[in-house]
Amino acid sequence: MNLFAKLTQRAEAGKPIRVGMIGAGKFGSMFLAQLLKLPGIHLVGVVDLNPANARSNLLFVGWKPERCDAAGLDDAARTGKTHIGDDAAALVAHPAVEIVIECTGNPVAAVEHCLMAFRAGKHVINVTVEADAFCGPGLAAKAAEAGVIYSMAYGDQPALTCDLVDWARACGFTVVAAGRGHKWLPQYRKSTPETVWDHWGLSREQAERGRLNPKMFNAFLDGSKPAIECAAIANATGLDVPSEGLAYPPGSAEDIPALMRPRSLGGALEREGMVEVLSSLTLDGTPIPYDVRMGVWVCFRGDTDYVRNCFEEYKVVTDETGRYSALYKRWHLIGLELPISVASVGLRAEATGVATSFRGDVAAIAKRDLAAGEILDGEGGATVAGGLRPAAMSVPNGFLPLGLSQHAKLIRPVKDGMPVTYADVLIDENSAAFRLRRAMETGFVPA
Repeated sequence: MNLFAKLTQRAEAGKPIRVGMIGAGKFGSMFLAQLLKLPGIHLVGVVDLNPANARSNLLFVGWKPERCDAAGLDDAARTGKTHIGDDAAALVAHPAVEIVIECTGNPVAAVEHCLMAFRAGKHVINVTVEADAFCGPGLAAKAAEAGVIYSMAYGDQPALTCDLVDWARACGFTVVAAGRGHKWLPQYRKSTPETVWDHWGLSREQAERGRLNPKMFNAFLDGSKPAIECAAIANATGLDVPSEGLAYPPGSAEDIPALMRPRSLGGALEREGMVEVLSSLTLDGTPIPYDVRMGVWVCFRGDTDYVRNCFEEYKVVTDETGRYSALYKRWHLIGLELPISVASVGLRAEATGVATSFRGDVAAIAKRDLAAGEILDGEGGATVAGGLRPAAMSVPNGFLPLGLSQHAKLIRPVKDGMPVTYADVLIDENSAAFRLRRAMETGFVPA
């Protein structure tokens, strides 16, 4: 890839890629840890609602106090240090910042930050995939209008999956399915932030040591995050979404060729060309050896006898027909891999994944019987979970996107397991995220 060599050249020339980061939580902290080893990238500033927390995290991952004590953005640009503050608008507007990394995890705020950056002529790497799941096509269109790059974050599973899909297609293979792994049992759909560590596999002490957010991790466990990430993958790759939502077929990494093919051939898919999630547990809760719980995969097809013979000759794992095979990464390294996006955008002007269509959507699905008057608590909370649906289903039926569910007030009851609709809630209609999403729906034409 030569990205490290190019970063080194930029450092030697005294022209580092200059970035600003909004939000300094877990993902951002992992990125900050890696910046200590990287030439050619200068973090001009990091802003957070709690600057003291941002500074604490910088020191926690190994930064020296003197490296993050720039008096302001101008001082940071001049000295190569990093400014810590709380003014996102000032960071985005500063001429020294080339790329804005949106890392808040708040989908409504993330949309606003992305649009702000586009207006300022800045490229954006959007770590907040929750925003991409319900506004990605609109954000990609706005970036194109502004002549800047909008990109998913490498290290997160959607961008890594897009990379595998691109590899398969660039090799000339037909992509049959792609997605990620997950630890899944149907009862996890009802998990709350209070119960998440009981199922996750960490003690509460380990979670507190790592400064892990239980609501965020619960979003993984209850299926919201897999739905969000699969929507982003579908919209960036052109793969379709299962009409009944994710099925979570259980299997090992080497079961992918047999599982991720059409049901007519004994697999788990409605048809070829889908996103899906592979579970690391059997339905009775037994862990599956050699799982891909923390990784990503692509299933592809060899279309000729010659290619199938090559699979056989080189001992490639396939299904019993010899036609279907897979490539996978068993782990993703989250923010530790984010420098790849920074280098790709800053050096090559290439996104590491971006929405090109509106195929997948994530609806807010009731976790229990909900009563009129209740306030929804959004992704990872106790009231709703994210359910992956085809946009061709969710938009005409007025399903409320999970990304807009935080603080929405129910005006009529919703039964357990049913999608919440716009008609069921009172919602802030003045946010940039709401307006962009509704504009996407107005112009929506099913693929």
